[in-house]
Amino acid sequence: MDCINAKYVSQKISKTRWRPISSASLQQPEIFATGSWDNEDNKVSLWTIGDHGLASMDEDFEGDPQLLCDIKHDGDVLDLQFLDSDKLVTASSSGAVTIYRHHQNNQTLSVAHRWDRAHHYPSDNAPCTGVVCHSPEVVSVGEDGRVILFRVDQTGVLRTIENADSSTIHAVTFLRTDEVLTVNSIGQLKLWDLRQQGNEPAQILSLTGDRVPLHCVDRHPNQQHIVATGGQDGMLCIWDVRQGNMPFSLMEAHSAEMWEVHFHPSNPDHLFTCSEDGSLLHWETSSSSDTPSFMQSGRNTSIISRSAIAPAGGNQSIISAWLAGDSGKGHLETTHMLPSQTLSVNSLDVLGQCLVCGTDGEAVYVNKQVPI
Repeated sequence: MDCINAKYVSQKISKTRWRPISSASLQQPEIFATGSWDNEDNKVSLWTIGDHGLASMDEDFEGDPQLLCDIKHDGDVLDLQFLDSDKLVTASSSGAVTIYRHHQNNQTLSVAHRWDRAHHYPSDNAPCTGVVCHSPEVVSVGEDGRVILFRVDQTGVLRTIENADSSTIHAVTFLRTDEVLTVNSIGQLKLWDLRQQGNEPAQILSLTGDRVPLHCVDRHPNQQHIVATGGQDGMLCIWDVRQGNMPFSLMEAHSAEMWEVHFHPSNPDHLFTCSEDGSLLHWETSSSSDTPSFMQSGRNTSIISRSAIAPAGGNQSIISAWLAGDSGKGHLETTHMLPSQTLSVNSLDVLGQCLVCGTDGEAVYVNKQVPI
């Protein structure tokens, strides 16, 4: 808890993302982006937790995020993803998808390209709710039920799946180079093969019973068939897209909407979730057993985030044991990562040992010593 730095930024933060670092780099990330929402003027901002030669840096503020640059954003920032180390993509409530370029020589941001009204209704804009990047391709989803494929080196739209959904699509992730997974407001996951020309999904998975809206999705970094989702009821669902069309497990996580779920990108025994209930949880497997805790059923099996399955390189016995059910003795341990309940924690990102999150309390929290 002592490792957390809070920065009050005078705007509600909807999204936070670390700038990517080289996988070969031993350094920790230093720069992150934020997007705001529900403010008179919304912004995309870049912050640093390094020194970067900023004149404002002094010992009293060492470790505090410092603003590098910002730029006005038309509409609420509903999603934010880095395309590469100097470009980021936003999804706007105005329906636009925008690419911003970070000019590191003079610390400014500029619009590199914007697809206005990418998402729309016949006579009005439709919010673009999510974007995902696999350079040079970008996929966006929206309230209008469209899935749109762009290339950053082309000004036009590469492809539109017009009636991908009759309900709101809330989030999207790449499963593989040519496959994306979407989640919607009636509890469905849809797998799309971008090589196929039709408007039909290759696969549909869904929650049984109440069709609880799903808000977020993340795939395991090494085992692409394993996916985590979170939704309106605060439950964490783990899915194996290879088997069946229902979730593999359901776990109690939060007391209100889960806004984001992330497996740790390089250490997938760790998972993180954040919620409208004001909490951010770190889930990790118990070291007292060879069996990861999320193989267990029961109260403690509550979440899977940006690192919930197997270490890089993938221990196949662990993976098969987890997907085989509650055959082990371990359990999933959870840690509250924020010092106290706050307003909604809307977004989080984790890279290396660094965690960042943004809240409706107009604060950004950074922890540089996450025990991974």
